Amino acid sequence: MTTIERAPIVSQTATRAERYAFGKSLRTKVPHTSHGEWAPASDRPDPITLLEKQNRTRLPELVPIRMGRMSLSPFAFLRGAAVVMASDLATTPVSGITVQLCGDAHVSNFGGFATPERDLVFDVNDFDETLPGAWEWDLKRMAASIVVAGRDNGYSAHDIRQAVVKSIQQYQTVMHRGVSMTCLDVWYTHIDAEHLSAHGKHKEQDRILKDEKRASHRTNEGVFPKLAEVVDGQYRIKDEPPLIVHVQELGKTQKAEAEAIKGYFEAYAQTLPDDRKVLLSKYRVVDIALKVVGVGSVGTRCWVVLLMAGGDGDDPLFLQVKEADASTLEPYFGKSVYANNGERVVQGQLLMQEASDIFLGWTRGQEVDLYVRQLRDMKFSADIATMTKKMFDSYTWLCASALARAHARSSDPAQISGYLGHSNVFAQAIARFAETYADQTELDHAALLAAIKKGRIQAKVDV
Repeated sequence: MTTIERAPIVSQTATRAERYAFGKSLRTKVPHTSHGEWAPASDRPDPITLLEKQNRTRLPELVPIRMGRMSLSPFAFLRGAAVVMASDLATTPVSGITVQLCGDAHVSNFGGFATPERDLVFDVNDFDETLPGAWEWDLKRMAASIVVAGRDNGYSAHDIRQAVVKSIQQYQTVMHRGVSMTCLDVWYTHIDAEHLSAHGKHKEQDRILKDEKRASHRTNEGVFPKLAEVVDGQYRIKDEPPLIVHVQELGKTQKAEAEAIKGYFEAYAQTLPDDRKVLLSKYRVVDIALKVVGVGSVGTRCWVVLLMAGGDGDDPLFLQVKEADASTLEPYFGKSVYANNGERVVQGQLLMQEASDIFLGWTRGQEVDLYVRQLRDMKFSADIATMTKKMFDSYTWLCASALARAHARSSDPAQISGYLGHSNVFAQAIARFAETYADQTELDHAALLAAIKKGRIQAKVDV
């Protein structure tokens, strides 16, 4: 197991200039150009074996769907292969400065959602792998995803490189701004989701605005007619097999887990602030179903819970209860300080996001740790595959802004900024790494297709 080295801790009484100088001094040990160098190790673990090992803890009936989704394209493979990239990143140089990592910062893990004040903001939106670690890992995963997604979209190599370089430069810019800001100013930095519709052609702007408008209606009340129905006078979640399956259609183990979730709610409620406990207490559990989500998450336990308040049938609440396994980063950065991986996810999200779901909490299942959040609360994600190059540039620039803001909240912008400097040498190095890693991702995706063809991997394409 590789353990990633961390830089010495700088005194809290050090000035901004001293912290910046310390970050700058790290360039001597880890030059910017070193980040551009990567090649698969001679003893590199087989990526398919890594996925197979991960699949052993997943619900077996859903594993073929996970593999089918990953088989669709190199970008789909990258999305589901966080465990593979973590293994590869363990061989790359790092400055040693620690942040709270997203752990899976590809460009599809950013999007819009509602703040408690009902404003629509843009931010990182996936924290299943979150853990304190090297900030470069998030940046390199994001950069690699830009290249892979750009290739899938048919952009030129030159245009893709420019997208990566500009995104990394934006990360530098946001981090530089943080040097002169107070800790509170950094904490309250805001990225309005409307920034996304401010770029691109008129047709794209119109589409994004429509997406944002739809998101404003994607509330519990808005999605209730789509997700629920009345059966024998009782509200229940609609079955959409294999993506949403009611508990009556499941095996005995899953049925037992579904019923047990009702019992987990008391422990979950205790993780909420007192005012949220009062709010949650107004609802009662009505129905539970298993739901397939994402790409890499497919096969983990994920339940949709329908709750209702009162007896009028017009006050629903949909919560998602999702399995939280150990982070794929733990072999490299050590175990989480939180014994419950659901708490690890929640605390990481609270630390990195500008504003988080008011029902965000955690609990413990019969076999796994769990975290809870609203299923849909004005959430939206951009359709990367249909973006023009100009819109893609704006979107990836915004992702880099959100990532830098998230990292600055948990770490010291002065040290990171000192290491980054003001030249574009670092950005160019990350672009070289991203291109090389994109080549490897294409090879790994081809290996998955070959494994499926040979019958080693069972795959089912459901989209």
